[in-house]
Amino acid sequence: MNTVPHPVRDAATMLRRTLRHLARYPSMVIMTLAMPVVLLLLFVGIFGGALNTGLGGGTPGRGYVDYVVPGILLMTVGYGATMTALAVNRDSTEGIIARFRTMAISRASVLTGHVASALARTMASCALVVAVALALGLRPAADPLDWLAMVGVLALLALALNWLAVAVGLSARNAEGVGGFTVVVQVLPFVSSAFVTPDSMSGAVRWFANNEPFTPVIDTLRGLLLGTPVGSSAGLAFAWCAGAAVAGYLWARAVFRRDPRQ
Repeated sequence: MNTVPHPVRDAATMLRRTLRHLARYPSMVIMTLAMPVVLLLLFVGIFGGALNTGLGGGTPGRGYVDYVVPGILLMTVGYGATMTALAVNRDSTEGIIARFRTMAISRASVLTGHVASALARTMASCALVVAVALALGLRPAADPLDWLAMVGVLALLALALNWLAVAVGLSARNAEGVGGFTVVVQVLPFVSSAFVTPDSMSGAVRWFANNEPFTPVIDTLRGLLLGTPVGSSAGLAFAWCAGAAVAGYLWARAVFRRDPRQ
């Protein structure tokens, strides 16, 4: 007798289906994996010297790559989430999700499969970014517990952004409709502590950078990576990510229960 719960079996089936589907869109996989690496090479190799000078020379004995990697990791998660929004929207607009609604499967599994696939894809991309950063001179001071905590923060952020992405993908009537979400997750990190400290920004921009959701996540990752104090950033990062994950999940479930195109 199969003791695996029905929703778990259905979610595993949807995960396999989503992973196989990626093979039909290799450009999506390449975009997810390559774009964060390109950004890392761009900021370290071209802008790194000037930006590190703007940081006052950075941390003694460290290069700009040590400062910028947490921001690139966050953007890696963001790029993965935009791919999820587009994939869900494609399933929705092509009628695939409408068919799933009529099948005797757990409704949550359709959404969970997309999120689980995105989580695996995103963590692989983050690992690639770290590997390239090490080749560029990254000198982490993290111990095994710090690395584990970093994985946890990235996973929670990925869950938050991908559940929001699923909800946006379901709600949008076409691929262009997910553009607003794409702008937020890909542009907002530039107005944060990802590339320079907020203290170097002008008044209103400095206030926004200090209080927007991505800054405490980046500061937490940076503290864990470099072995510096995290302070209150960890609590704020957890609150933002957990709140966004719950909101995205509830929003996605609510949209999935009804057909937004009727």
